[in-house]
Amino acid sequence: MTNETMKIPQATAKRLPLYYRFIQNLYASGKQRVSSAELSEAVKVDSATIRRDFSYFGALGKKGYGYNVNYLLTFFRKTLDQDELTKVALIGVGNLGTAFLNYNFLKNNNTKITCAFDVDPNKMGTTIGDVPVYHMDDLEKYITEENVQVAILTVPAPVAQIITDRLVSAEVKGILNFTPARLNIPSSIRVHHIDLAVELQSLVYFLKHYPTAEIAE
Repeated sequence: MTNETMKIPQATAKRLPLYYRFIQNLYASGKQRVSSAELSEAVKVDSATIRRDFSYFGALGKKGYGYNVNYLLTFFRKTLDQDELTKVALIGVGNLGTAFLNYNFLKNNNTKITCAFDVDPNKMGTTIGDVPVYHMDDLEKYITEENVQVAILTVPAPVAQIITDRLVSAEVKGILNFTPARLNIPSSIRVHHIDLAVELQSLVYFLKHYPTAEIAE
């Protein structure tokens, strides 16, 4: 994102890719304009929040008209740096890691897994989803050579911190952590933790104890 967009609230920033994906679909279907109510129904975010999110970027639409789809598409592509590729490394080619390599964010123009690393000799030297798998010993070398900015961590929890320390030394800027380990990292590096077991447990708890109408994001 640009320096300007970094000033917006983090909750808004997290919703921008969601808006962009829906706007892409609208553009592909030939739709020329969309209202905040239509956006709200599609992305499941209330229209007042959408209008507030968009207001951080100035006048993106007109009252009584809505939003021009082509203009929104161009705006969000630029805001989300869709024309600039961010290279991603995947660490740990187990079941989850393999799924990521086969998927490789096909609907995202600006992110791509370009290299993967594992300690399994049967996986080293192979390609999965067109992504080469290297020996873990070569981690720093390839991340530096390919100017990788982001890493996806799908290793066993006991080695997560060790691998993270190596990623820090290789000057990775962001880590998407799919392990249950809580990582110690310098403040200059951004980490997003995604613990699937915790998310599932949370979902089940809400299903049991809260009526659907009361659940809020």
